[in-house]
Parts: sequence; C-alpha cells; structure tokens
Amino acid sequence: MAITKGAKKSIRNAEKKRVFNIRRKRTVSLVEKEIVKLLAAGKIKEAQEMIPAAYKKIDKAAKMNTLKKNTASRRKAKINRMVKTAAIK
Repeated sequence: MAITKGAKKSIRNAEKKRVFNIRRKRTVSLVEKEIVKLLAAGKIKEAQEMIPAAYKKIDKAAKMNTLKKNTASRRKAKINRMVKTAAIK
C-alpha cells in the first residue's frame, strides 16, 4: 500500500489512465473484429470503407502511447492485407 501522499496520487492517476487505455484498446479490437466479420460475410466493399476508421483508431491509440508504434503499424498492415486478399478472391 502506498504510504506517501505522492505515491497515493500516482495510484489514482494510474487507475484513471488504465481506464482510458482499456477503452482505446477495446475500440481498436472491435473495429478489427468488425472488418473480419464483414470479410467473412463477403462484404468486401463495406470492409474497404471501414479501413480509414480502423486506421484512425489505431493511430490515436499509438499517439497516446496505448499501443506501441510498431504494433500499430503491424495491425494496420494486417488489416490492409486481409482486405486485399479478400478482394482478390
């Protein structure tokens, strides 16, 4: 348990940041899952239209240091690769 006043404040701030980070990560995973569902249903056009929204959420998470830069880049590449391979088929 924290003893000093500064340590107690750090715990409070970490909890607030944790809530925001979880929310950001959840939105990123939800948009990725939505694209996968659309591709599975054969709705390639709708999946392509969702790519900018996914990029926006991923970039925002990377900007706020919720995701690391390379992780964000890898996720964007993965989404793009999935949509392109589905469009070719």
